[in-house]
Order: sequence, then C-alpha cells, then structure tokens
Amino acid sequence: MEGGGGSVACAAWIRRPENLNLVIICRSGRRNSSPAVLEIFSFDPMTTSLSSSPLATYVLEEGDPMAVAVHPSGDELVCSTTTGDCKLFELYAQEGNIKLLAKKLNALEGVGPQKCLAFSVEGSRFATGGVDGHLRILQWPSMQIILDEPRAHNSFRDMDFSLDTEFLASTSTDGSARIWKINDGVPLTTLTRNSDEKIELCRFSKDGTKPFLFCTVQRGDKAVTAVWDISTWNKIGHKRLLKKPASVMSMSLDGKYLALGSKDGDVCVVEVKKMEICHWSKRLHLGTCIAALEFCPRERVVLTTSVEWGAVVTKLNVAADWKEWQIYMLLLGLFLASAVAFYIFFENSDSFWNFPLGRNQPAKPFTESILGDPQSSDDQNTWGAFGPLDM
Repeated sequence: MEGGGGSVACAAWIRRPENLNLVIICRSGRRNSSPAVLEIFSFDPMTTSLSSSPLATYVLEEGDPMAVAVHPSGDELVCSTTTGDCKLFELYAQEGNIKLLAKKLNALEGVGPQKCLAFSVEGSRFATGGVDGHLRILQWPSMQIILDEPRAHNSFRDMDFSLDTEFLASTSTDGSARIWKINDGVPLTTLTRNSDEKIELCRFSKDGTKPFLFCTVQRGDKAVTAVWDISTWNKIGHKRLLKKPASVMSMSLDGKYLALGSKDGDVCVVEVKKMEICHWSKRLHLGTCIAALEFCPRERVVLTTSVEWGAVVTKLNVAADWKEWQIYMLLLGLFLASAVAFYIFFENSDSFWNFPLGRNQPAKPFTESILGDPQSSDDQNTWGAFGPLDM
C-alpha cells in the first residue's frame, strides 16, 4: 500500500501494451506555491506500491484537474479542468522514458467543467457529463458528435458504458438515472424509482454473461445496491452491501468484482457471482470521502484517492487468479502425464493380449497378435474360417 500526500483531484490506471501498469495522478495547484500537475507513476505488483518519484510530469498552465479518463489502449488520456476545457494527452514510452504530450481537443474546448469522463470498453466512443447537465457522446478518435444533449440532467453524478457499447447509463445529482441508446443518439428510458429514493452511482456488468446494471440507491438513511435487467430495464432486486452512503463505484475489467467506496473512507469489494462481500478495507481514507476508486487492469489491486490522504493502492484479499504461465504449465503437466501413462500401458500390454495358447502353438509377437500374419492374411477371406454370418 502506498500513499501520496498533496491535494489529489483524480487518478486512474494506465494499461500499457508492454504488460506494464502505470498510474496517472492529477494534483490541484496550491495558491502562490505550486501549479496543478499531472504525474505518472509506475506500479510494482511484487510490493504493491507506486514508484517513489514520478516517471513523467506535466504542469497545467491554467485551472485544476477535475476528472481524468484513460483510453483502453493506454496511449491517450483526457483530463477536464476547472477552466472548462478538456485536454488531450498522448503518452509516449520509449526505452523506459515516458513523456506526456498535450494536444488540442477542439471539440471539447470551452465546454465548461466536466464532472464525468468515460471511454467505452473497446475505445470507440467517448462521453462527457458536465456540471451543467450537458451530455456529449462522440466517436473516437474522429470526434464526430453522436449525441449532444444540453439538458440531459440537472447536474451529472456518474456515468458508464455497457460492455457492448450499446448503452450509456448516467445519473444526476437530483437522484434520477437515464439510459441512452448510443448508436441512435437518443434517450431510451428513465429508471423507475420511488419518491424517497435517489439513484446515485451506476456500473454495467462486464463479465459478458450477466446483462445487468448495478446502481447505488439511497433510501432516506439506508443505502442499498440495486440491480436492473438491461433486457427489460426492470429492477430485479437489491442488497445492503456497504451499509452506508457510497461516494464511488467501480467494476473490475473482467466483471468478477464490484467495489464501493464510502464517504468516510471505507472500501468493500463484492464478488458479483454471489453478491457477497469478499474484501473489506475499513478506514482506508480515515474520515475522508473517497473520490476515486478503480481496479488495476492486471492485478487484484485497487487504486483509491481522497483530498486528505492522496492516492493509495491496496491489494485485495480475494482468491488468486490463474496466470497465463500457470495455465501453460498445467497443460504441459497433463500432456506429460498422458505420455507416461501411455508408455506404461504399452510396456505392459502383453498381459492384455496374451490369450491362452495351445500346446504346440508358438506365441505370436505383439504386432502380429493385432495385425495378423501378413503371409497368411491373403489366404483367408474377410470373414475367417466360419464364413459370413447369416443375419
């Protein structure tokens, strides 16, 4: 577990193609002391820690970071700022040297402060949700507008793409939640709720088998996690998991685990298949609202942030996953075991084929007992000495 001091506004994992996990940490500036910066750290899975110093740093000239989203390829990221701009950064990694290069994002300049940023799972769509309630869905990287809805919500709280990029779910600070049909660029439905309920956070299932939408719902002083069937958009049940108001929700990349962060610094991780808590980290950010929560793409580790405690990485106490090399070793072991078993069977096969012989009948070699005598095979018909059977 590694903490970073300072005012951390947001953070996210960067999944690199060279089997490397990085972390982008966005820090707000301090008056008359230091500007806002974006820092990239390396992650060591052996020690579950971030590097002591950043591999790359970029200083923001204006404004403080509000939200960050990393493209699934790990080559690009978008950061929204308090000045109302969304900035695009390209990440270059060559021979251990990492650089962040800023590029203009004309389609999202001057759009106002954006509370939510999200890429689709395969990276072909990008969505922004503004503090003013404005929703934008764009194609990536062409930036062609698919949906531009100024009055999507009163003000955005959360959003998430479905696994197949067919739907986008979004929630508002007023407790409402809407579903958007992405390719058609239109609103599809509004999730039903009681008058005393507020839908706050949302995440689609990501395991490819269960088409569900998970949402945190606040009922007065009670907090529950509700589940909607996305084929009908009907609520099919709910369960008290965190048992306190949640500030952030995250789904693992393979869809096996769902994580909830509380407003007083606790984190619980739920096994989706059983909907049971499998990991608790109490007082992880003691007395502070958890602002960001995200699963590591390749390890059972979560990244959390808060204003007071900075960025923290925590290893989960869950069942270990099979590594790729472990699967290959298992297959190799099974192959070798099969080869040994076949060899033993072959060496001892005479005990199976050695039928009782007559007094003056010589024993046949193993191959002849199966294939017969090649010299006499042509002298007999196919049916042997008894001729064909009369069926």
